[in-house]
Amino acid sequence: MRSFGWKIFLQAPIEKVFAALSTDEGRATFWAEKTIERDGSIDFVFPNGETHKAEILAKAAPVQLSIRYFGAVTTFDLQAAADGTTLALNVSEAPEDDWLESYAGWVSVLMNMKAVLDFGADLRNHDPAKSWEQRFVEN
Repeated sequence: MRSFGWKIFLQAPIEKVFAALSTDEGRATFWAEKTIERDGSIDFVFPNGETHKAEILAKAAPVQLSIRYFGAVTTFDLQAAADGTTLALNVSEAPEDDWLESYAGWVSVLMNMKAVLDFGADLRNHDPAKSWEQRFVEN
């Protein structure tokens, strides 16, 4: 098991960043094609048709969301600033055989989140034939 973390500064206010992470509508704008949150978990549907059920471990609006995502504890901590929000992503218990893909994949997700929230641009291609498995980073 391995751990890692990333930070990103977003010009969006903390409430908007938290809504992007914590609502089905928000997650669909930058992360998954669709999510359905119910009964303490989030069902993710990705562009390549893959699905994943993530258990919600903690949800404290507007400062933290923690889920068990593909076996790893994945926590988003948000800190408000006068000019936006600092998001700190911490991933722990990442399976060793999936660590590198997870490490790189989160950069892709976070940069798309920034593009959507700060610039109104979704960088994903939404094409199942051009997904992460084919080494397309704009999945």
